[in-house]
Amino acid sequence: MKKLFLLVCITVFSFAIEQKFLTPEEAFQSSFEQQSDKLVFQLKLGKDIYLYDEKLKVFITKPQKIDISEEVNLPEPVQYEEFIVHFGDQTIEIPFSLLKQKVDASSFEVQVQFQGCSKAGLCYAPMKENKTLNLASAKQPTTPVSTQANELNETDTIANTLKGGNFLLVLATFFGFGLLLSLTPCVFPMIPILSSIIVKAGDNGKLTASRGFFLSLVYVLSMSAAYTFAGVLAGLFGANLQVALQNPYVLVVFAAIFVALAFSMFGYFKLELPKSLQSKINKSTDGKEKQGVLGIAIMGFLSALIVGPCVAPPLAGALVYIGQTGDAFLGGAALFVMSLGMGAPLLLIGVGAGRFMPKPGGWMDSVSKVFGIVMLAVAVWMLDRVLPAIVVMYLWALLLIGAALYLKVFEHIIARLITAVILIYGVLIFVGAVSGATNPLDPLAKMTSKTVVGSITSQELQWKKVKNIAQLDAAIKASTKPVMLDFYADWCVSCKELEGITFKDPVVISKLKTFTLLKADVTDNTADDKALQKRFGVIGPPALIFWDSNNKEIKASQIVGYKNPEDFLNIVNKYFK
Repeated sequence: MKKLFLLVCITVFSFAIEQKFLTPEEAFQSSFEQQSDKLVFQLKLGKDIYLYDEKLKVFITKPQKIDISEEVNLPEPVQYEEFIVHFGDQTIEIPFSLLKQKVDASSFEVQVQFQGCSKAGLCYAPMKENKTLNLASAKQPTTPVSTQANELNETDTIANTLKGGNFLLVLATFFGFGLLLSLTPCVFPMIPILSSIIVKAGDNGKLTASRGFFLSLVYVLSMSAAYTFAGVLAGLFGANLQVALQNPYVLVVFAAIFVALAFSMFGYFKLELPKSLQSKINKSTDGKEKQGVLGIAIMGFLSALIVGPCVAPPLAGALVYIGQTGDAFLGGAALFVMSLGMGAPLLLIGVGAGRFMPKPGGWMDSVSKVFGIVMLAVAVWMLDRVLPAIVVMYLWALLLIGAALYLKVFEHIIARLITAVILIYGVLIFVGAVSGATNPLDPLAKMTSKTVVGSITSQELQWKKVKNIAQLDAAIKASTKPVMLDFYADWCVSCKELEGITFKDPVVISKLKTFTLLKADVTDNTADDKALQKRFGVIGPPALIFWDSNNKEIKASQIVGYKNPEDFLNIVNKYFK
């Protein structure tokens, strides 16, 4: 045994002798480069060498010592084993404006500290590199977007299209915009609403393709009228009716209406207009063929205002045009045809349902129950704007579990399989809610997420909230980095898309860590909220406003509506290298 132990020791010792480690000079090759507006520190790492993130620091050492590590753009770390580290060559930019803000002087000494290790197992002693600067003759930093001074953002470009375009061409363009918007969450909630209306209309067995198209057309025309009315009102008077209707009381009442519609579809009672009013409508609209048209029109009008409030560049551009020129006719016409484009898929649903829906029978009761559950889902979706996220999680869980139990009456194997999946997912959401999760699409986030402090997976963007113009101006003035202001509201669907998709993207997070991030929550639509939006011509959230490191607003980079990570980065990288 002793001989075996001695042999192992000799082998390990021999391996250590033969193992060649890089010298500190070979492992870390550093240099400073003084440019017109910043000092650039470059560190080239040898093969299999890495730096500890917590040891990478930047200081002003003269005239006085100040830690500026949190205010410079340090490289993005990665997780390696149980450590947070940096691999590969490192570049750190230190703006002269930051140095002068910290110390009122013309001469500085900057120090970069770091410590690294080799993957082979050797750790090097902490190191320091110093650089003395004389900024008395250094040029002041220039605005990074001076060459784009005359560029327009999406909203202003669309507004200019309205100003100088041919009338028919403008309408065709906005119809195309509407078709693109029909693929967004603005329209999705309207699909089950219209579908349930068509299913109800098929109860009497007289639902043809033309009848389905007619019902859909009434809904879409009413929806378009609502968008146009609200848009012209906002453009002329600055009062966004859609935003005003995102009041908790309005949303709760409308959600209650959907709950009532759901129980009506379950067969507990029947919702209909008073007999006297029905008689008048039937006489004035050629009898039963157009019965219910008024109710469909009202539902389409209210759905546009309450269910799907969205702000996108085409809508914002039309409203800017109306506000600047007072031309409500062209602006309103553009909004109307855009709304028709948004409603085009709904017309297809009506035609398809009327053409392919089977003859009335027992299956209609089952379909009505399914749409009753969908109506409850729409109600929960609306309450998501006013209730705490954890409460909404429990509502989703109860809805899915209850739906699965309710639908167990179906005997078909596929239906049973679907109900089993619904039940399991409902239970998962309930378990997630108990654990503190708030996203029904990721109910087990609290149980599966890694919580390594400082790791990439646990990083979140840090936002500073501003409530009024004074707070905003103070935050911009205090920043030495570019600034991004996010206009957000709890009831804004696109805002939550930005938060849940774009601002969760690792590349976006890495880019935005170089910014000072401000958030204006305009959920309550207070006087301060309106003043903030009016200052930047914001019709409603979401909207992103940018300033460069010299506190100058970069209007051409303004973003309105949802952008996926790729499109967002294309815009930001264009103006902020």
